[in-house]
This record gives sequence, structure tokens and C-alpha cells, in this order.
Amino acid sequence: MKSKMGSIVKTAPKIFQIILNVSLIILAAILCLLLLKELFAFAIVLLSEGTNDYKEFLARILVFFLYFEFIAMIVKYFKEDYHFPLRYFMYIGITAMVRLIIVDYDNPMDTLLYALVILVLIIGYFIMNKTPRERP
Repeated sequence: MKSKMGSIVKTAPKIFQIILNVSLIILAAILCLLLLKELFAFAIVLLSEGTNDYKEFLARILVFFLYFEFIAMIVKYFKEDYHFPLRYFMYIGITAMVRLIIVDYDNPMDTLLYALVILVLIIGYFIMNKTPRERP
């Protein structure tokens, strides 16, 4: 009974790791398709002569970079032996908040709160880089 339970305990993490890896590969493929779609939409906004909507232009650029950052984070996950670097989550959070400020700027209080979130993320990033990397 103990040996059977021990083999289950040893094989379960491997099975879960395989499921996670396959899921991340599928997610990366979907994100690549969405990135290409966003690139196409970005080209349409850029090449259309009648529109000079810089907010939509900037929003498209930032959405493009959000897709790009998520794909880069998945690639980094596989390169760093199945580990997500925390700094990538902070980059994505800062980019998402900047996009919110550009797109949703009507309410000054919301804009101030978004800016404070960016400040907290930057302070957290600074603290993370100042602390030693070796943990006990």
C-alpha cells in the first residue's frame, strides 16, 4: 500500500507539469494568433487616412505589447526551468495600467489611482532588485 501511494506521489507532479506545459504551449499559440490579429488591426489604424485618433493608436500599441509580454513570459518560463520571473508580472501590470490611463482618462480620480498603482509597482520592482537574490 505504501509503495503504491509513494509511486502516485512521485508521478503526480510530473503529470501536472506535463499538463501545465502543454497548456502553456497552447496558450502561447493562441496569443501568437491574437498578436498577429492585433498587428493587422494596428496596420489598418495606421494606414487609414481618415482617422487621426491617437488614443486608439496608442491603445493598439499597448495591447500589442501586452500580448508580446505574455508570450515573452511563457518563453522565459521554459528557459528558466519552469519558473515565472516576478519582474515580468510587474512589467505586464505597469503596461496594463498605462493602457488604462490612456484609454480611460475621463475620471481624474481613477487616473490618479491608476498612477498610484504604477508607483506601487515601480517601488515594488525597485525593492525586489535591491534585496539579495539568494534566499535561505
